[in-house]
Amino acid sequence: MASNLATPGVYVEEKSSFGTSVVPVSTAVPAFVGYTQKAARGTKSLINKPTRISNFGEYVELFGGAPNTLFTITPPAKKTKPKAEGDGPAANAPSADTGSDNYTLEMDSATRYLMYDSIRLYFVNGGSDCYIVSVGNFESKVSAKDLNDIAVGGGIASLEKYTEPTILVVPEATLLSESDCYSIQATMLQHCGYKMKNRFAILDVYGGDAERTFDNEDVVTKFREGVGANYLSWGAAYYPSLNTTIVGSSEIDFTRIKNAKGLIDVLNAEVDDNLAADNISAARAQGIKAEIAKIATTTDSDLVKSLQSTLSVISPKLNSILIDIADELNTLPPSPAMAGLYCMVDSSVNVAKSPANLSLGSVISPAVNINNENQEDLNLPLNGKAVNAIRSFAGKGTLVWGARTLEGNSKDYRYISVRRTMTFIEQSIKFAAESYVFSPNNATTWSSLRATVYNFLNNQWSSGILVGSTPQDAFDIQIGLGSTMTSTDILDGVLKMTIKVAIVRPAEFIVITFEQQQQKS
Repeated sequence: MASNLATPGVYVEEKSSFGTSVVPVSTAVPAFVGYTQKAARGTKSLINKPTRISNFGEYVELFGGAPNTLFTITPPAKKTKPKAEGDGPAANAPSADTGSDNYTLEMDSATRYLMYDSIRLYFVNGGSDCYIVSVGNFESKVSAKDLNDIAVGGGIASLEKYTEPTILVVPEATLLSESDCYSIQATMLQHCGYKMKNRFAILDVYGGDAERTFDNEDVVTKFREGVGANYLSWGAAYYPSLNTTIVGSSEIDFTRIKNAKGLIDVLNAEVDDNLAADNISAARAQGIKAEIAKIATTTDSDLVKSLQSTLSVISPKLNSILIDIADELNTLPPSPAMAGLYCMVDSSVNVAKSPANLSLGSVISPAVNINNENQEDLNLPLNGKAVNAIRSFAGKGTLVWGARTLEGNSKDYRYISVRRTMTFIEQSIKFAAESYVFSPNNATTWSSLRATVYNFLNNQWSSGILVGSTPQDAFDIQIGLGSTMTSTDILDGVLKMTIKVAIVRPAEFIVITFEQQQQKS
């Protein structure tokens, strides 16, 4: 009714025909925390400021390019002639036969960062919008303090003010010391399950490129002990690391070797071997060594490309070294690929679909081969801390072959899809219910809120997220005085609503029984 009818005329009143609705929240918006080449939008710093991006080009624009990860090469030890009885001191001098088949490559850990390649792996595997939290540039040393700086609200702590991210990924935790890695991963679980309760952590097994030993030094056993026992349903772990193709051969040249003299020695040894085997002439050997010597003085990018092109033709050993470097750079933790897979599954199906039995893009193979027997302890350990296996199957490629959270002994939240679906429902209804704050705590409000939630849950049941032959089998909503509230609750301004849902669970074990029947005709 119009509030003032003092003046004669026609008054129009509009009434809402439809109630409010629940807007489904996003389910796959990862937040990556780590180190970037830069972090700026124009002149504005983005350090420790969660920034949303939509594609890899936007990442490069705001956070820069790839790190220049360096290696040290150690030539093979020179062979010595055995000392004969009565020989003088010179008998143990190095022989001319140095050999060139062996060398040692060691990565300079101070130049190793994973964020750039992780984001590439994420988008290749179906990733879409995500948040980037840069905690420092490539001049910083990877540290647990930077990745979660509570004092200044940096790293993981900076995400506490943001409600949109639903997945947390910190691949560079694997670059820390073992104890610091576990500390960061325990913090990730606490952040997701205690502080925010609206996101899910994807964890990597420390040393995930190592074979299992099933003793005190076993990488999976140490991970299970190190990650703690709190908020396990809010995270999932994956093993092993991945052999990828993210870093292309065009991105690697001889400048990746920080000790030019060591590289020159290795390549010159190759030339000497070819000369001794009469594969090349002395003049040819001298010419090749002259080209190799340029490695120590060539720094201009165009000259580097030219020299690299020349050396790749005349030195198979250099090509072998660069392949070894590429293999190391392309060994990446699986969490970024899994984050992309979560996004792809959620967008193409829904959050109730398990992110498993799917192939990974730009992945050649898992770093460790796992068979059925090996996976038994990963999937069904006594302590319940399941670690999801990534396996290679003939004719299928590299598949994710596990769908469990770290709380494998829980009937409620054993599966990733169940945990994430419940979080999705909770957060969607939570945001919708905020519009009823300060509304009268009476039957009218109760009825309206119940109808709002009913419509949302009915839509989820229709889309297959909830299980049941009818909506009544799929969910139940209770609200009202004498049902969920007492008169004291109403006097205290407390509105309580109880919702029960039947969430779809994955068919993890499919058992098919066969038996023979008698001939009928």
